[in-house]
Amino acid sequence: MVELRKLSPDDGNDIYELLQLIPKDENGLINKANGLSFEEYKQWLINKQIESEQKGLVDGWKVPSTTYWLYVDNVPVGFGSIREFLTDALRVAGGNIGYGIAKPYRGKGYGKELLRLLLNEAKGMGIDKVLVTILLDNIASQAVAIANGGVVTE
Repeated sequence: MVELRKLSPDDGNDIYELLQLIPKDENGLINKANGLSFEEYKQWLINKQIESEQKGLVDGWKVPSTTYWLYVDNVPVGFGSIREFLTDALRVAGGNIGYGIAKPYRGKGYGKELLRLLLNEAKGMGIDKVLVTILLDNIASQAVAIANGGVVTE
């Protein structure tokens, strides 16, 4: 069973362990929870929840962003975030959706499923056209985007 779950400040050790499996910075995806202590992670969850509830720009550059976990058979295997709108900088790098699958779960089609589910959530938020920025050498992520109806441009 594949399920998308919205981040909650009550998320526990299973999510903490997932975030330790995903590098801090890989292929343009930033995972600020990697390397945090469990106590720091719990505060990070609270901050991410607040970030998802904000309206408009904060500090002149932060946009509302909601984080989701991809669970497969009740095991978290990846995560993604949806930004409600874009700044000029996010149109260049970042886009509306960022996502990652932990290394032990790659190559199983979970990235395609995660992006599909995130696109559905974005549509529900009223985002009609989604930008996903992908590094040119990230062939796997390009394949995920294309499988979900994406068009690769430079």
